[in-house]
Amino acid sequence: MSVALVETGGANLGSVLAALRRLDADVVVTRDAREIARASHVILPGVGAAAPAMQRLREEGLDDALRSASQPVLGICLGMQLLYERSEEGDTTCLGVVPGSVVRMNPSSGARIPHMGWNRLVALRESALLAGIDERPYAYFVHGYAAPVSDDAVAACEHGAPFAAAVSHRNFHGVQFHPERSAEVGARVLRNFLAC
Repeated sequence: MSVALVETGGANLGSVLAALRRLDADVVVTRDAREIARASHVILPGVGAAAPAMQRLREEGLDDALRSASQPVLGICLGMQLLYERSEEGDTTCLGVVPGSVVRMNPSSGARIPHMGWNRLVALRESALLAGIDERPYAYFVHGYAAPVSDDAVAACEHGAPFAAAVSHRNFHGVQFHPERSAEVGARVLRNFLAC
């Protein structure tokens, strides 16, 4: 098993790499489409904004490599959002491998935006990504945009309104939270992904 950790310029790259190494994963950090194609698993991390992240992927030719991936792919935080068709953030066309659009979260009483901190996951259906995780576990979030709860959502969370916390669509998976910062729950999600 080999994991291609896509170098998107996001601030969480080092912490995702450290989390994968704690799981003894064979990881290569890459911006090379050929390495992505050869890997058994691909992880698309991300912290930042959709438009510049997609621009970097296009400039490196990684958008097509990710769209055509046949192995399991996991998007983390912004990486999950980039799997969708569009993002309201910068009116950005994304990878389009998961149906739907990412929207700006709306502040409401008691729900500040960006959503930062620990919040509970609610499983919506059986998922290999969430196997063995306790009911309603806590995970760590940092985001101001989110995907709506759709048929592809395997877990939801609420912060002012419900949003998709984890999704699976064919071989593409995503988590809006940061598994690398979510203690044992996050480690289990990463282990489950590597077992896909």
